[in-house]
Amino acid sequence: MEKKLAEYKCDTNEAVCLKLVRFPEDLEDDGTTFHPEYSHQLYGDDEVAFGYKGLQIQLYYTAGNLSTLFKVKYSSKVNEKFDCVEPDNVEGKIREIIPAGFSCNTDDFISLLEKEANFKPFGTLLHTYEVHNEEAGELTYQIYKVDMTCPGFPEYHERLQTFLMWFIETASFIDADDDRWDFFLVFEKYNKDGETLYATVGYMTVYNYYVYPDKTRPRVSQMLILPPFQGEGHGAQLLEAVHRFYCTLPKVQDITAEDPSENYVKLRDYVLVKLCQGLPSFSPDKLHLGFSSDMIREAQDKLKINKKHARRVYEILRLRATDMSDEVKARDYRLEVKRRLFGPYKKNQRELTKMMKCLRPEELVSHIHQMNPQIQHEELEKSYQVILGEYRRIIERLAAQA
Repeated sequence: MEKKLAEYKCDTNEAVCLKLVRFPEDLEDDGTTFHPEYSHQLYGDDEVAFGYKGLQIQLYYTAGNLSTLFKVKYSSKVNEKFDCVEPDNVEGKIREIIPAGFSCNTDDFISLLEKEANFKPFGTLLHTYEVHNEEAGELTYQIYKVDMTCPGFPEYHERLQTFLMWFIETASFIDADDDRWDFFLVFEKYNKDGETLYATVGYMTVYNYYVYPDKTRPRVSQMLILPPFQGEGHGAQLLEAVHRFYCTLPKVQDITAEDPSENYVKLRDYVLVKLCQGLPSFSPDKLHLGFSSDMIREAQDKLKINKKHARRVYEILRLRATDMSDEVKARDYRLEVKRRLFGPYKKNQRELTKMMKCLRPEELVSHIHQMNPQIQHEELEKSYQVILGEYRRIIERLAAQA
């Protein structure tokens, strides 16, 4: 019995099928389908749905306006074969996140697809750029800034944010009624039957925090480039455009991010290095003199970059300007980075010294190894090698873009 019931378990990351539809034939083309990275927020930590064979949860969106087709298909359902065994409510879980107004009928969806020519991007155009595609040649992309006062945007955003649940591990929907939110959208321009249409590529949400007495601190909250467009450089284009936009606002103190992922930190490092490399204080002849107050001030004043981020930029640019085959120069660079990395170790050591005065002997044993200089040295070297690898990848990417 247990074996037979196990046949009715489905991996929800495979069962959920997503599409961004431009042409009716895309509906039957498996090549246009993509799947979630995560589905635990809807279907539990195991990311499994019980009660179906051949389960397919179809969430198809028109490429621009994101009008939605929602269907659930399966070859067999458990309660058709077994009494008193109920399948999971997979449909109800989806209905919790997608806004009303979706289609359940393919013909209705195709009618909406025909109206895509009427869809135009929301907000103000910030930046236009091109990306070379081997099959299609030069493709044009545009980045727009918008807020919730723009007609039609609140409804569009409700559809757009559903993608967060599938691609950001700890995603949650924002309180879009708060007027301190800014939204930045990326679109691809494409031609269909002689008309110019727009396809949604990705987006970013930024919250403007108040900083006493009269400044704001924009904080990146969410950022997503949709899977069909990943790996093409759109994230860097978006982040750079957003940075440049906020640099024009006198009231902005600096730009930060809320709980950034590792990938976001790497992207930010790349973009900030690209922006800072032309500043006089970061010129190659200044880098070997060390991290300076001029660097902090210029990064802050001209690019709204805080001291912590400016320090990372300095380390990356100094590595690029350092001949690491020269033992003396390589050693100087290594010590410079390790001095920064050692800061948290020193703080931790001070805290442990205080704790030792009030810990019982049996508690002391579990903490004492943290103060071992040899262990600290090994951890420091490991951290340095990891960061060196990250910095080198950024330098390689900059060289490839030059």
